[in-house]
Amino acid sequence: MFEEFACASIIFNFQLSIFNLYIMSRGLLTVLMLICSNVFMTFAWYGNLKLQQMKLITDWPLIAIILLSWGMALFEYMFMIPANRIGSQITGGPFSLMQLKIIQEGVSLTVFTLIVALVFKGEPIRWNHLVAFGLIILAVFFAFLKTD
Repeated sequence: MFEEFACASIIFNFQLSIFNLYIMSRGLLTVLMLICSNVFMTFAWYGNLKLQQMKLITDWPLIAIILLSWGMALFEYMFMIPANRIGSQITGGPFSLMQLKIIQEGVSLTVFTLIVALVFKGEPIRWNHLVAFGLIILAVFFAFLKTD
């Protein structure tokens, strides 16, 4: 009797572990896809400024720059939409809609800051920018704080 209970307990714990791993992997995949999405988003929104600075698109009409940005934004959406679908509790993922949005904002600011530091090297990052970044990270913390 005890052996049957122990065997059932091991099987249940194994299934629970696989389920937890599945949920964790969905969460990790969501965050990785949000990072990819935000790289494309940042270049879609601000890449034209770097190209202008490099004097590669100085003579382009605004509509051409908008179409270039839309082309890049397509790749943003190719990562963003699946990330939201994979990560949402509505579709079996680990995150509420509020958590997804707060994660997105934290990822967006992190990716933007890294791209500014690496690509737009002349753009200073000041203390008030770091404080604002810290407050957004705190928002992520509070979004995941258990209130039950």
